Amino acid sequence: MEHYVPVLVFSLVAITVPILLLLVTKLIRAGTPDPVKSDPYECGVEPTSFAFDTRFSIRYYVIAVLFVVFDVETIFLFPWAVSFDRLAIFGFIEMVVFLAILLVGYVYAWRRGALEWA
Repeated sequence: MEHYVPVLVFSLVAITVPILLLLVTKLIRAGTPDPVKSDPYECGVEPTSFAFDTRFSIRYYVIAVLFVVFDVETIFLFPWAVSFDRLAIFGFIEMVVFLAILLVGYVYAWRRGALEWA
């Protein structure tokens, strides 16, 4: 039972601290915010249209998703590079296979025209 005491203390702190911080900030914040401060702006210029009224091309979202996918995939290179000496030839072959799959996906997206900006 005494092994669970640190877990209980940690849980209580994890629950209590955010609640206390929210209460303290609610007490010390300013009353009502200025309506001008709540207005949206773009680089200091008044907006010309509402963002939800504008339609974006699906290409924008496809490029964004492809960027996230390839960006996340490259994150896997860091742990591999750190432990490269312990992985030996097996780790090298696994990374070559991983990069080959990544390259095939990149070439596929490129040939399908998913990387075209216009």
